[in-house]
Amino acid sequence: MSESDDMSELGSIIERITKDEVPIKNIERELICPGCKELFTHPLILPCQHSVCHKCVKEVLLLTHEDSFTDAGSECSNSGSPRSRLSSPSIDRLDRLGRSGSSTPTGKKRNSLIPRVTNFPCPGCQHDIDLGERGISGLFRNFTLENIVERYRQAARAAVAIMCNLCKPPPVEATKSCMDCKASYCNECFKMHHPWGTPKAQHEYVGPTTNFRPKVLMCPEHEMEKVNMYCEVCRRPVCHLCKLGGSHANHKVTSMSSAYKLLKEKLSRSIHYLISKEDQVKTQISELDELITHTQHNGETSTREANLHFETLFNILEERKTEMLRTIEVNQTTRLEKLKSQREEYQGMLENSGLVGYAQEVLKETDQSCFVQTAKQLYPRIQKATETLRSFHPAADPSFGDFAIDVSKEEVLLKELGFSIPDVPVIDQSLSRVYNEGLICWLLPEDSSPTDHYILEYKKLDDKAETTWLATEKIYGNSKVVCDLDTNSLYNFRVKSCKKSVYSSYSQEVAFHTPPAPVFSFLFDDKCGFNTERLILNRRQSVESVAGLSLLLGSERIQMGSYMCLDYIIGDTGIDRGSHFWVFRVEPHSYLVKVGVASDTKLQEWFHNPRDTSSPRYDHDSGHDSGSEDTCYDSSQPFTLVTIGMGKFIIPKGSTATTSDYSNRVLPMPQRIGICLDYEKGRVYFYDADNMKCLWERQVDCTGTMYPAFGLMGSGGVHLEEIILGKRLGYTGDAQ
Repeated sequence: MSESDDMSELGSIIERITKDEVPIKNIERELICPGCKELFTHPLILPCQHSVCHKCVKEVLLLTHEDSFTDAGSECSNSGSPRSRLSSPSIDRLDRLGRSGSSTPTGKKRNSLIPRVTNFPCPGCQHDIDLGERGISGLFRNFTLENIVERYRQAARAAVAIMCNLCKPPPVEATKSCMDCKASYCNECFKMHHPWGTPKAQHEYVGPTTNFRPKVLMCPEHEMEKVNMYCEVCRRPVCHLCKLGGSHANHKVTSMSSAYKLLKEKLSRSIHYLISKEDQVKTQISELDELITHTQHNGETSTREANLHFETLFNILEERKTEMLRTIEVNQTTRLEKLKSQREEYQGMLENSGLVGYAQEVLKETDQSCFVQTAKQLYPRIQKATETLRSFHPAADPSFGDFAIDVSKEEVLLKELGFSIPDVPVIDQSLSRVYNEGLICWLLPEDSSPTDHYILEYKKLDDKAETTWLATEKIYGNSKVVCDLDTNSLYNFRVKSCKKSVYSSYSQEVAFHTPPAPVFSFLFDDKCGFNTERLILNRRQSVESVAGLSLLLGSERIQMGSYMCLDYIIGDTGIDRGSHFWVFRVEPHSYLVKVGVASDTKLQEWFHNPRDTSSPRYDHDSGHDSGSEDTCYDSSQPFTLVTIGMGKFIIPKGSTATTSDYSNRVLPMPQRIGICLDYEKGRVYFYDADNMKCLWERQVDCTGTMYPAFGLMGSGGVHLEEIILGKRLGYTGDAQ
């Protein structure tokens, strides 16, 4: 859309708003005072830009400090509730209030109007607002809001007519309202009181209304001055005296017409944006309705499950209670029976009772044979009673200590009983990799209970457009492969866990930058120029440089300054079109490693032509710091490489105007290094693969097929990242 079309559409929006085509019946919530929760009545604009009814401001201040912000001798000196004793102020009194307290006829301020308290708790933003020295008299009336409220009231009572104020009874319905006379008239009364050719004929009249606001907004500090400027610091209208020597003297101000045009354009653009997003708002409302339904359903389900769990606990406790009480009761009965039986036995040992009484009667027997016959049976019983008396032991233990119930652990468990909210997972950046596809891994904190599943969400960050989070299906492992990611883009990822339909909070968002080109897959080539004596391949995924027998045999030459050359190895797959990106790691202890690209046509010449190996200068990328090999680009060389070693990433000397200084050319070696080759543009780029920051780039002669190339000297190693090894990312993600 062109700028002229945009301005035309913006003009139509302004025209719609001006002509009241926007329905007023739907804006009631915007017309409610945050203080009294009713429609605004004579609203005042606070310094925080919220509007509050005049009576609400007045009553709150009266509740805080009597007479702090009111005229002397007002009705607020009476006792009782402020709301019960204050009537709604008249229009004339409100107009006077806007100018009261500024000055006396002689220009002196009235001391009685200096407030003792200037803080007002705004009910809109819940902050204490400083009203300044002038207090309520320094606030503007919000005439625009007042007018909108009146239009709303008229729309609400459209069936109720406004009657003429001057007709004799019975009054006739009014057809006009005079803003200067502040009265409503029928046609006849209006003509009578506004005769043609008189000053009253020039009065401003509108449709029937009960809202008579002043025609011009006056400055609250200078009562005779109209506001004609806008203070950008205080964000309020001011007059020219405020700017010349008042409180806004050092503030930046603009003309009222400029402020009007700018603010109206901003507001109209915002309204236009909201109207243009109506479909999106309706979609979000539908989503919210669905969320409300799900919330209600899930809440009811959780309530039923909680009741079920507690009922189960209650039943278990009731069963255990019944069983344990029955055990105590049976044991108590048994012990009582034993003790009572023992008591009866001891009762028989008393004189003239029981066993002792019976034995005394036997002793009275004089017939010897009869005595012996009875005493023989009685004596064991007497002897037993004697022994029992000597060693008294109760037949049962009266203590029930073995039946004491220890519920301290259970009490702790019950007190800790709560909702089983899953722990928040943490995205493991060391294991996560993001290329054309993203492998995102996460972990749960230690001592976390298992979860049912996870949900991974991701979104592309775009400054030009608002993007939404995309969610995966349920994940039952600790990793997920995300496909079809855009190249050279920044993505945010987050994950949450779920257990028994309860979700945890989201993990901390982690950002990953995709590479500038699709990933190129290859392995190390163990044939083309591969030195088997000094290079060791591990499954063609990593290569190590070691000091072998040849170095030992050449020790004498080393003492004489002989040069040990680089050992090169290339990838097994070449590039002949498009842009491609690959990542690898260089062992931190590596002495010298060269990385970059090589041309197959020049490789053939380079491997077959004899070279002078008596000096390090024969090799364009020898690592010798003479600088001659870096001052210009030799097109005959098959390799385009940078030097890495001893924890440093070294940019070639003279490659750019800013890299002539050694300190600017030496960078810390990244943990992961990325290379991007653009075949069509003939450029190669070297990246810090952890943050996708380009470290260096240069022109390269893409003749024939280009291969990833590596050169090693001394101890060192290079490891290809697993995603580069034949596109194994999908398998890795599924296996986990």
